[in-house]
Amino acid sequence: MTSKIQIFDTTLRDGEQVPGCQLNTIEKIEIARQLEKLGVDIIEAGFPVSSPGDFNSVVEISKIIEAPVICALTRAVNKDIEVAADSLKFAKRKRIHTGIGTSEYHIKHKLNSNPEDILKRAVEAVKYARKFVDDVEFYAEDAGRTDNEYLARVIESVIKAGATVVNIPDTTGYCLPYEYGEKIAFLVNNVPNIDKAIISTHCHNDLGMATANTLSGIMNGARQAEVTVNGIGERAGNTSLEEVVMAIKSHHALDFETGIDSRQIMKSSKLVSTLMHMPVQPNKAIVGRNAFAHSSGIHQDGVLKYRQNYEIIDPAEVGVKESAIVLTARSGRAALKHRLQLLAYEFETKELDDIYNRFLELADKKKDISDEDLEILAGREKQKGKRPIELVSLQVMCGKSTIPTATVQVSFKGDVFTETASGNGPIDASFTAVKNLLKRRVRLEEFLIQAITRGSDDLGKVHVQVEHKGDIYYGFSAHTDIVTASVEAFLDALGKIS
Repeated sequence: MTSKIQIFDTTLRDGEQVPGCQLNTIEKIEIARQLEKLGVDIIEAGFPVSSPGDFNSVVEISKIIEAPVICALTRAVNKDIEVAADSLKFAKRKRIHTGIGTSEYHIKHKLNSNPEDILKRAVEAVKYARKFVDDVEFYAEDAGRTDNEYLARVIESVIKAGATVVNIPDTTGYCLPYEYGEKIAFLVNNVPNIDKAIISTHCHNDLGMATANTLSGIMNGARQAEVTVNGIGERAGNTSLEEVVMAIKSHHALDFETGIDSRQIMKSSKLVSTLMHMPVQPNKAIVGRNAFAHSSGIHQDGVLKYRQNYEIIDPAEVGVKESAIVLTARSGRAALKHRLQLLAYEFETKELDDIYNRFLELADKKKDISDEDLEILAGREKQKGKRPIELVSLQVMCGKSTIPTATVQVSFKGDVFTETASGNGPIDASFTAVKNLLKRRVRLEEFLIQAITRGSDDLGKVHVQVEHKGDIYYGFSAHTDIVTASVEAFLDALGKIS
């Protein structure tokens, strides 16, 4: 029988502890709403006693979230627990997450205490939290370095006191996967009342093993995984939500499932990255921009023939539209032909061979080849007068105290048309005028500006990607006036729509 793994998201609590990634209440609400769409089971919304802002965030999130449990973190301190309970008063489903350090390091050098006093404080905290809520999670901080026999005593005692979930954190990311799995298995086999609570993993990534440790914990009996979007968190971060979810989804033999709508993963990743000003590394599993990118000719040919040759996950499953075929000196004819076809070019074998030879010469000089480079290689510079839609003139007004307004004049099917529109900026105003003029219902999917030369007289090139009735169209242009280049690129893309 397939086992359900509860996904406990702590992006808004543990994830927000990254320096420079603090969020205001409105931003936290926006992320919480996306986490609900994503399908997480529990949202740890904050540490209410830590600041008035954190308290208010938990209150406001509790008001608007319907399905997930809202969780508030505390120390094993009565005041913390009281404040957390107050912050959760509007939550439809509420949980208090309380706990204390259990390793020798924490007991001696952080808490200046002894094992028996720590055990007593843990039990008292759980009992006190149960006076306010029915759902209490206990964390044994630094459980990864805690003696298993003592850890089992603590876990048995807090469950007897009323804990419904017991969290076994590898706080410092010290454990190896087999060690962490054995620790969970030890608790399953040596805590008599372990069936009365859910075992939770909470792994940090200091040695790069957070995901492996989490999966090892799940395979040995844990049924809740504590994670963050993009794996953000203190130091090297927490277990990555997307990695755990997709590992479970990809390995049917594990016989586990989550309630996550994986198609919302990329959207969630981008939202967290944007609001927290925390860029995602390009080679990050699942959500990095290179996660579904191929530059080797052998790989590109294999993917174009059959995606699963080199991809174990369909990009669409995580909200990515398609794989990226990145053209470099390592790319082959198959990738070049594929990219030219996307740009609406068809060539005979000999013509393609000539372009490929020129492509290799250029690729040896550049790190990668852009679509505009391909346009030039394909002879597009000789066909500029043959574009179906040409920019005749462009006039833009903008400034600090002026509403951006653009007047665009284009030549289309032998006739000249003029349209004026306003927008959020000169480019937005120009694009709006073009859309009004041509009456094309399109959505701008990508807009990229890149400098070709250096200095104040830079020649800028613009790449746009638009979606129309489910199909993607590309446009390119280069000009010293970046607004003109943008409009020309937009028109170039629109002109390819039949």
